[in-house]
Amino acid sequence: MTKRFPQADFIGRRSISSKDEEILAATTYVPRKSSRVGTLIFTVAVFCVAALVGLLAASVFSGRFGVVEVGLAAVLGLLGASSCHIALSWERVVVLRFGKVNRVVGPGLYWTIPIVEFATIRVDQRVVATPFSAEKTLTADLVPINIDAVLYWLVRDPEEACTEVEDYFAAVSFLAQTAMREAVGRSTVAEVALRRDQLDSEIEGDISKEASEWGIDIIAVKVRDIVLPDSLQESMSLEAQADREKSARVTVASAEVDVAEMLADAARVYDGDPLALNLRTMLMQYDTVKVSSSSVVTVPSAVSDGFVDKGSEAQTK
Repeated sequence: MTKRFPQADFIGRRSISSKDEEILAATTYVPRKSSRVGTLIFTVAVFCVAALVGLLAASVFSGRFGVVEVGLAAVLGLLGASSCHIALSWERVVVLRFGKVNRVVGPGLYWTIPIVEFATIRVDQRVVATPFSAEKTLTADLVPINIDAVLYWLVRDPEEACTEVEDYFAAVSFLAQTAMREAVGRSTVAEVALRRDQLDSEIEGDISKEASEWGIDIIAVKVRDIVLPDSLQESMSLEAQADREKSARVTVASAEVDVAEMLADAARVYDGDPLALNLRTMLMQYDTVKVSSSSVVTVPSAVSDGFVDKGSEAQTK
């Protein structure tokens, strides 16, 4: 009996690299399908009807129900079920005849020749949303970042999607990851973080060039998340904070210059008009009294001048 060690299992799980996870996510992605119970019931009904008709015809000609009659009825039912099919409203079916593409049918009821023709693939022509990511992708300034995005696409030509590429789901996913890495490699980390729309357009254009040959139309690419290294996040935060402080200081200095210029202009105006200066002084006193609810005693200028004169005479003596 072989013993299994949990530590070995843990090491085995840790040995899976990020690239292996990306490949696994791309190859195992299967879009969620709608229910096909109705088409299955239709196929069973066709089989039953064809078998019943064959059984009745065989009993009429032979006059008995035996193993041979039942076998012939079963064969006729299989032929009927393999010749009459239904394609859903959003499906297109590529039909091969002797291994060569013969036609694309659907939606609705369609017929095939048993044994000679067969439906090789059912193509869903609805819009498909494929998530993809690129881990530790180097930018133009050699900064590793992680990016998550979503690709929206649909199959335009079912025949090309069937004949030009083996698995178009996996091919589109791999192509999206490669295009993302190339687009990120052409940009700096600041451009990637600040210009998401431009990055979306570049990735969409690169994917469309290749996928158009497979009969696939790319609708849009949307970057969901960009994860920067922790050390870079801290340095970018400090840089942004320093820029904000610099801008604040420049604004304060500019305001002080404007205030100083206005005060200088006011001083020149008051210097040539003492009456305006007195009125300004009275207005400032009024504002002070109004705010502080205090009282101000105004001394007439003649009295104050008398005190000033007496003080001058005392100092002269």
